[in-house]
Amino acid sequence: MRERNNVFNNIDWKLISLFLVLVFMGWLNIYAAVYNEDYSNIFDITQSYGKQLLWIITAFFIALLILLTDARFFSAFAYLIYGITIIMLLIVLGVGTEVSGSKSWFQIGNFGIQPSEFAKFATNLAIAKYFSGQNRNLELSKNRIVPFILMALPAGLTLLQNDTGSALVYSSFVLVLYRMGLSGNFLLAGLLIIVIAVSTLMTGPIYVVALILIMATGLFFFIKRTKRNIIALIGLVVLGVGLTYSVKYCVSELLGEHQKVRIDVLLGNKVDLKGAGYNVHQSKIAIGSGGFFGKGYLHGTQTKYNFVPEQSTDFIFCTVGEEWGFLGSTVVIVLFLLLLIRIVMVAERQRSDFSKVYGYGVASILFFHFMINIGMTIGFVPVIGIPLPFFSYGGSSLWAFTILLFIFIKQDANRNALL
Repeated sequence: MRERNNVFNNIDWKLISLFLVLVFMGWLNIYAAVYNEDYSNIFDITQSYGKQLLWIITAFFIALLILLTDARFFSAFAYLIYGITIIMLLIVLGVGTEVSGSKSWFQIGNFGIQPSEFAKFATNLAIAKYFSGQNRNLELSKNRIVPFILMALPAGLTLLQNDTGSALVYSSFVLVLYRMGLSGNFLLAGLLIIVIAVSTLMTGPIYVVALILIMATGLFFFIKRTKRNIIALIGLVVLGVGLTYSVKYCVSELLGEHQKVRIDVLLGNKVDLKGAGYNVHQSKIAIGSGGFFGKGYLHGTQTKYNFVPEQSTDFIFCTVGEEWGFLGSTVVIVLFLLLLIRIVMVAERQRSDFSKVYGYGVASILFFHFMINIGMTIGFVPVIGIPLPFFSYGGSSLWAFTILLFIFIKQDANRNALL
């Protein structure tokens, strides 16, 4: 009993408060996004907002259960939890239900569970467990292999479900590895790959290859022309040229037609306001029409007349922009930033490696979802279909984010006992 009292006394109530505020605001916005005057009771469980309330209540019970669980449980069974989610990802490929083109759901009556949402916190547990085993030096290549495998396995299985958005979330763990000592050269290499890929898709491979050769020629006259440096320079040129043509091949041969169109629309190579660009175009209209103060709660015309598809899920932020305006949108963004900053601050004070690494993972996952989801609604990134944490409609995502956050809150509450 004393241990439980200590847990509740040591809970970081700032994190709890931010969680509660975001969940409550999300529920109100889901109500606004699908508001129907014929079903105006916000507690009506036959409607999306009523179902979301049930998921919120169950999420609170899950959070309480986590707080009452021994904090060492999550470290002791991290690999087991990870293994179970991998098995679930494999099973759903065979017997799962296809929703919106992604075969990633277990359908139980009218209720659906998406294993890929839960695999994110499970992967975070496994990576934290790996780093807590001993002092891992990521300068050594052998110590980089395991965490990359832990990331790549669920990402690959999720990609096979045709859920590209959820698969890309696992790239956020690179930030965790960087914090744990991964060389900044890897991040620089990743940035260069993105620049080459985007440049290739915007201008064509021949122009990018020409630019690479010009830059290589310039470097040749500035570097010390030793045999090692010349070989390295030639190797970089070959890799750059290979990457350029690989990007073109992957986009042309591996992506679906709708994905290629979305990329072309984002990069400005194509205008498709009635097709792939429709969602983003309507989303920007909705957000822009809100002005500074917004049109008022439940008074959004774009929202009310369903101009924006998926408005209660992937595009929930445009409801905020239209009805709450720039001011309300800023408040929501600030709340998310405060949550992320607080998570990083709490992670820094952890005494155990497991808790610290897990905290970095929580911040990275939430940051990725936050940036990409809002970026989608304003046309900064491609539409890849991932939810806004604690805001978007859906039981699986809400439960998964709640578990992700509250395991960390539990670890922090017991930080003095966990070494």
